[in-house]
Formats: sequence, C-alpha cells, structure tokens
Amino acid sequence: MLKKLCFSLAFGLLIALSACVSSDFLVSDQAELEEAIENARPGQTIIMKNGVWSDIEIVFRGEGERGAPIQLVAQNPGKVIISGQSNLSLAGSYLVVRGLVFKDGYSPTGTVISFRKSKNQLANHSRVTETVIDRFNKPERFESDIWVSMFGKNNQFDHNHLVGKMNKGVTMAVRLDTPDSRENNHRIEFNYFGPRQVLGANGGETLRVGTSHYSLSESRTLIENNVFDQCDGEVEIISIKSGANIIRGNLFKESSGTLTLRHGNGNIVENNVFLGKGKQHTGGIRVINADHVIRNNYLSGLTGYRFGGGLVVMNGVPNSPINRYHQVRNVVLENNTLVDVDHIQLSAGADSERSARPQETKFRNNLIVSSKNSKETVRVYDDISGIQFSGNALVGLKSAYLGDTTIVSVGKNSAGMVYSSDSEKGASKALKSVELNLTGVSWYPKGDLRDQLDSGAEVKVKAGESYLVKAIAKAMPGDVLLLADGEHHADRVLMLKAPITIKAENANSRPIITFNRNALFQLEDGASLKLSGVDIDGSQADDSSGNSLIRTTRYGMLNNYSLLLDNVRVMNLDINHSFSLLKVAKSTMADQIVLSNSEFTNITGDVLKLDAEIDDLGIFNADYVSIHSSTFSNIEGAIAKLYRGGRDESTFGPHVLVSSSKFNKLGFGQRNASQASFAFEGVQVLGFDNNTFQSSAPLRVNSKVGEPKYSFSNNRWGKIEPQITYKNQPVSVAF
Repeated sequence: MLKKLCFSLAFGLLIALSACVSSDFLVSDQAELEEAIENARPGQTIIMKNGVWSDIEIVFRGEGERGAPIQLVAQNPGKVIISGQSNLSLAGSYLVVRGLVFKDGYSPTGTVISFRKSKNQLANHSRVTETVIDRFNKPERFESDIWVSMFGKNNQFDHNHLVGKMNKGVTMAVRLDTPDSRENNHRIEFNYFGPRQVLGANGGETLRVGTSHYSLSESRTLIENNVFDQCDGEVEIISIKSGANIIRGNLFKESSGTLTLRHGNGNIVENNVFLGKGKQHTGGIRVINADHVIRNNYLSGLTGYRFGGGLVVMNGVPNSPINRYHQVRNVVLENNTLVDVDHIQLSAGADSERSARPQETKFRNNLIVSSKNSKETVRVYDDISGIQFSGNALVGLKSAYLGDTTIVSVGKNSAGMVYSSDSEKGASKALKSVELNLTGVSWYPKGDLRDQLDSGAEVKVKAGESYLVKAIAKAMPGDVLLLADGEHHADRVLMLKAPITIKAENANSRPIITFNRNALFQLEDGASLKLSGVDIDGSQADDSSGNSLIRTTRYGMLNNYSLLLDNVRVMNLDINHSFSLLKVAKSTMADQIVLSNSEFTNITGDVLKLDAEIDDLGIFNADYVSIHSSTFSNIEGAIAKLYRGGRDESTFGPHVLVSSSKFNKLGFGQRNASQASFAFEGVQVLGFDNNTFQSSAPLRVNSKVGEPKYSFSNNRWGKIEPQITYKNQPVSVAF
C-alpha cells in the first residue's frame, strides 16, 4: 500500500512538473517578456499580447532542444506590432520567432532582426517565420542598416514578408564574420521580398550572402522558393559573395537587376524563374568566379544590358585582389531557356583591367527564343575561345558566336512557359515558378504599399485667397484637388506630405495659382505632386534670390517621389535672380519627373536643378526625366542640370528623354556657370528626338562611368552643336 501511495505521489508530481515545463507564458509588457525569456525552458512558448510594443529591444536568449524549441510568438499573427526604436536579437539554440510585425519605426542599431546578441553569443538551429518587416527604415536615406542578419549555423528564415526597404543597406545578409558562421547550412525559403525602390547608389541589394573579405569561404546557404517582387534597389538583387551556396526555385518578378555571383566559387543556380515583362533593366544571372553550375533556369522578357543583362559572363582581373573580379573558370551553363531576353553578354566588362577571359566554361543545351529578330541579342566583348558551345537551340534569331546550333520547335506548358520539343534543350517542361501565395504570410498585403497619386477622393476648391491653402492642409493621400476657374493665391509655402494632384475642375478653363513666398510647394518625405491644366505665375513671389516654384525638404527623403506637370503654363519666375522651377536637396530621389504639353517662360534660374549630389559617390537626384511636347523661352539658366559623379557601377540611371519640344533663348544668364542649355554629368541613357533650338547655349554632356547610351535624331540645333565627352574626351555622336 505504501509503495502504491509513493508511486502515485511520484507520478502526480511528474505530471505536475511536465505541465509546468510545457506551459505557456502570456506577457503584456517588457518586464514580463524579459522575465519569461529568463525562465523559459525547452518546449515552452512565450506569447506576446496583441497590441503595439514600442521602443523595445528584444533579446531572445535561451537553450531549447531538438523537437522542443523555445518559442516567442504573437498572440495572434500580425496583431503584435513592434514600433518605435526597436529590434530583435536571438542567441542560443532551438529558438523560434513567429507572427511579429515591425512597422512605424526603425532599429536603433545596425540590424532589425539579428541571429546573434554579440560576436560570442550566436543563434544556432533557430528559426524566424511568418514575420513582417514593413518600411522599418532609418530616418535618413543614406544611414545604413540591414534588416535581417543571419549568423551562426543551421538557422532558418522562412515564410517572412519584407517590403519597403528605402534607406541604404542590404535588406537581408548572411554574415560570415567568424568561423562559427561559416559552412552554416542556413535555409532561406518561401519568403516574400517585396518592392524595393531605386536607391540611386551602391548598397541597395535585397539579399547578400557573404562579403568580399570572406568570399573564399564556403557559406553553404540554401536560398529556395522565394519571390523577389520589384526589387529595384541596385544592379545586384542577390549578391553572392561566398562559395557552395544553392540558389534554387526562386521567382524574380519584374525586378531591375540580376542574381550576381559576385565573389566565391562552386555555387549552384537552378530552377529559378526570371519574369521581366519588358520592364526596363530587368536582368537575369551575372557570372564571375569559378566552378559554378547554372542549369534549368527560365528567363523571359528581360531588357537589361551590360552588367544588368539577361545572362552575363564577365571578364576577370588577372591575379585579382579579393575584392575585384576573379576569372570565370570551369563554369557550366546548361539547359537554360531564354525567351525574348534582349542581351546575352560574353566577356562583359572587358577593359585594360578586366582582361582575364573566361576559361574552361561550357555553354550547352540552352534554348534561346526571340520574337524580336534582334542581331544584338548575343554580344561579345573579348576572345571567348575559352567557352565551349554545344547543342544549343536558337529560335527566331541567329548568332555567329554560339557555334553549331540546332533547330527545334517550341510549345508552352500549363504555366505559359516556353519549352523545347527536344527535351534535351532548354529548361524542363515541368518547370514552374513558385506560387506567390505560398511565400510570405497570408494575412499581410503584397506589393507596393506606399500611397499613390490619384488614389483618393476628388475635392473641389473655390478660387480665392485661402481655399487652396486649406485644401492642401486637409488633403488625404492620393486626393485630387479640382480648382475652380479664377485666381488661387497662397500666402505660405504649401507643405505636401503625401501624393497630391492639383488640376483644373473644368477642362475649358485655366485657373491661375499665385504665391508671395520664396516657394509655392515643398515636397516633404512621402509626397508626390501632379499638376494639370493650370497656370502658375511667380510675379508676386518674395523678392529674394534663389527662389523656387517647387522644392524638396532640405532634410532629405526616404521615399522616392514623382513630379508630373501636364498642360501647365509656368511664367514669370523672374522676380530676382536664380529663380528655379524645381530645386532639390541632397538625399532626395525622383523616380520620375515629367514635363509634358506645357509652356515655361521668363525664368532666371534653372528649370530642373537636380545637381545636389556632388560628392562623386555615384549618387544622383533623379532616375527618369522626361520632357515632351513642351516649349521653353527666355530661360537664363539651364533646362536641366543633373549630376552623377564618381565611378560606381551599381545603378542604371539617370535616364533623360527630351522629345518634340521647342527651346528659345536658353542658358545665357550670367549666373549660369555651365553656359549650357542642358548640363549633364554621368547620365547613362540620353535621348533627344525632334527638338528645335534657337538662340540657345549648347547641350553639354560628360560621363566617366559605364557604357552610356546616347541617341539623337531629327533635332535642329541652331548654330551650336552639342558637346559630348566621355572621361573628358570628345565623343563622336551622330546628331
């Protein structure tokens, strides 16, 4: 009887202890969270109560066990918001984080989520899943941070949602700083990497594995079944800077840039799908270094060229230092399908430094299909005798470079992807891209989450002294302000904090806007402006030098902005000298500036003053500038001054297109130091078509980087031809 009693007591105590060990902690504030983390044991779950947790630096430290991890989870996925100056560090083993949302803030350190607490406190066998980071950016554009840093070994980052990285720094990085983080066997899978805007500088990668310093080490990271959606930060979407990684089954959707094997050897790139859909600068795979296998990938509708091309095999630097370009050697490119890929580039980047040609490389059984019949699809920049071509199939194009090729017929699989009738050519008929809804989380929207122009309500604005001022103050993001006929006067600078459209209510009338300050509009972070069907007269502006009709905030902007003027007449920006239409500050970037069907007269400054980035770091102030069907007369400054200095090759812009416009009396003001009608430094794409110039200063263009593309047709230059130079040497261009 005593034995039975003792056994019963012992069994009951065991059950009680088991229940205690497996119990969950529901915590509602930082103190309770820290206590729960301190006391957590294998198999236990810490539940953060729904709500906003502001200014909290979570150190999730613990030692779980295989099959019995310690978990830190949201009470309900997506309902725990981490905001303010906050971050998360993991240290220990068998830890799981699930269901958190980081938004409306930024990390006070260099990382939002880190798989280590310090150099000696790493996370191993740990996982972050179903977690969102949404526009959790440093407040200054070029203050760098990394949203997710993976350290340690055998960690997993899956089904997460990262969108809206706007400041400098890699969105996610695998770090190899110590031996304990190399040969790590990490898994990065089923994540949604959402839109990343053009940074306009180096440092805009979405995912980087390693750095040049440790690039000869093996990382052994698996990157599988992720979606990269409109990741446009810079030329490298994924930057591989280590060895023995596998990049497999990912979808690159309308992303400008490439998967770049930048440093390191022995990587495998297979079963990936690149869908450019004709978007500018969409690229595929760029190859550098040795021993890679690139197979069974599908690339379609890619327009990128040079280092951003659809398939790029680089030249290297002889005896290259670790941070430059190692020679391509013993690389296999096989059974890939390329459909309407504008540029396949071999020995790309060849110059006096990059003179080491690809060697012992096999290009075999690939399928290349073109509906464009372009002779420029395959371009060769050096001797490619070190590349062996065999068994490739061409449809719709010919190339003298790819050796003997075969003719095949093609069809489309159930996903609409082209495949060859010969199963040995191109990617497998069974290949499909990972489904978007299988990546990230189901409870958070995908796509560009920023406010857009013309997405709000229409608001009628009466003419008069203060109605426009009041309407701007009350406007919601995306609203369209409809101006009644008559004069609308602003007695203060109109601060725009969101996308706003201002247009004439009646298409048959032309309301006029006047102002008496040193600017009419100031674009704050998050703003864009569209003007349509209105007149703007600057004759009542403050009588001081350096005025502007529109200016950006001098504190810089995280968000890229748009400025669109259509059917607008701007006059009399001449109350004093150096009165410009648009003047920008450092650390601001326009996605697009469009002047169309408009008239501009009597301006003492520049129309578009886009030259604030003068530090020669490859940074610039506008990506796309378009002037179409407009007239300009009596402009003392330049129509546009746009500057990109330095030799950085990480970005694609700036781009300028000027067409069907008339220019008269431009650029001869005594304060126009350039004495140019247009002054461009570092513009990468420039087109002038069907324009007329009279009594105007010349167009001046210089670049020191890249392979600029210049196009001039049907222009009437008057008596002064453009002055085009590259690296300060004259360039012969047909005008």
